[in-house]
Amino acid sequence: MSEDSTRSSLELLYNISRELAKSLDLHTVLPRVLLLSVHNLKAERGSLVVLDEKQEPLDAAIVVNDQLIQHTVERIQATLDQGLAGWVLRERKAVLVPDTSQDARWLRRFDDTQSRTGPKSAMCIPLLAGRKIVGILTIVHPVPGFFNEDHLALLQSIADQAGIAINNALLFASLQSATRRYRELFEDNLNPLLISDWEGKILEANRAAARLTSYSPAKLASMTIADLHHDGVSHIAESSAALHAGETVSYETELLLKSGKTHPVEVFVQMVNIDGQDHLQWTLRDIAERKALETLRENLIAMIYHDLRSPLSNIVSSLDMIETITTPQDEALEAVFTIAHRSTERLQRLIDSLLDIHRLEAGQPIGSQKTVEVSSLVRYAVEAVQPIIYSKQQTLTTEELDALPLVRVDEDMIRRVLINLLENAARFTPLEGTITIHGKQVDEWVQLCVQDSGPGIPKEAQELIFDKFARLDTERYPKGIGLGLAFCRLAIRAHGGKIWVESTPGEGSCFFFTLPVAQPA
Repeated sequence: MSEDSTRSSLELLYNISRELAKSLDLHTVLPRVLLLSVHNLKAERGSLVVLDEKQEPLDAAIVVNDQLIQHTVERIQATLDQGLAGWVLRERKAVLVPDTSQDARWLRRFDDTQSRTGPKSAMCIPLLAGRKIVGILTIVHPVPGFFNEDHLALLQSIADQAGIAINNALLFASLQSATRRYRELFEDNLNPLLISDWEGKILEANRAAARLTSYSPAKLASMTIADLHHDGVSHIAESSAALHAGETVSYETELLLKSGKTHPVEVFVQMVNIDGQDHLQWTLRDIAERKALETLRENLIAMIYHDLRSPLSNIVSSLDMIETITTPQDEALEAVFTIAHRSTERLQRLIDSLLDIHRLEAGQPIGSQKTVEVSSLVRYAVEAVQPIIYSKQQTLTTEELDALPLVRVDEDMIRRVLINLLENAARFTPLEGTITIHGKQVDEWVQLCVQDSGPGIPKEAQELIFDKFARLDTERYPKGIGLGLAFCRLAIRAHGGKIWVESTPGEGSCFFFTLPVAQPA
């Protein structure tokens, strides 16, 4: 290569380097690089195709006689599928074609015939960023045999610079797109969102946050999390390790509004990376309606308890009075009174359980506790459910209860736990089935089990059934309101114990729970 040629090549590389450094916008970079390459190599035309992660055309520039021309995706794709650029992409090799009419890899255009522009000389090079091909550069001269190895080496130098620049432009475009999507999601999110640093200084707030607090986004950006709720910073300090590990921290609090009033919200905090820095994103979920429903439910439970208990007491008193004035030997009346008394007792247990659920959920301690025998608790519960057992011709047995140590419990509450479990067992166990109650001591606890021979409970439902109002598929299982097991769990946990179920579908279920052993005075 002559000195003039060398100087020209260095000048070309310098100019291309300057163009690549000017912008990270592909639409600006591609045409300038291609025009400089075509002009300095005295080529007739050229193309620069940019590829995405799937090696499909993402963008392109085409120059013919120093003029940019329009292109279609179909045209570029056809070149990659059938032409020289496609061969370079597949083989990952640069190629110099002295005579396009003699090379089968060349995709012949309508003006490549001898009667028009005729055969040409071409070079095609993959643009690499590391091991990844990010584009294909093709240069075409109207004279066969014009390009030589020096031209190919120069084009390779151009391709090396262009490959890195295009990859940077792609990364920048991807980052811009991700940032734009995040901004759109952030601003349009229905939940109020705040971005803060780790000290709690608010950096950004979306429109939903402004609506909820009545502060403008600009005003919120001058405030701290502590200005909106006092316990926010303390939660972050306590959960710093979990947040750094990528976990989400949640809690309920009262949000301080511009009006001076408070508003109940559930807060979700997680770490987010924005522009290379770790920040905190606060999602505020409005729970005012949920709180209102909870209050309504609590008032309803209180109403049920007070409004039902009084007439129920009158019914019990009336039954006692009627019994005293009826003929004592009338067996039919005695059966009616027995049914009535058992029904009122069952209703009383339901009302008491509703009240206990309300009290225990509010965090109130259990009532009076005393030392009792496990066998007496079980005996009382068995007597209460005996009519159901008898009507279904089931067999109920107790095992190894007399040898168990005394327990210290709220006697009435644990009786109702046992009755609930036995009623469920009887309800789910088929005619002539078996129900067994057995127990053992495990360290400082007595572990009891109510076992049935019913259809069993699917594994995915074995935790769900202890939730309030949870019900299994009513087509396969008896109906219920879903409060019995919820009461059982609250009552047992209030005693410090545990309750769980072990079951295999088709083989029955065993409900376990533990009670504290009474300690010597």
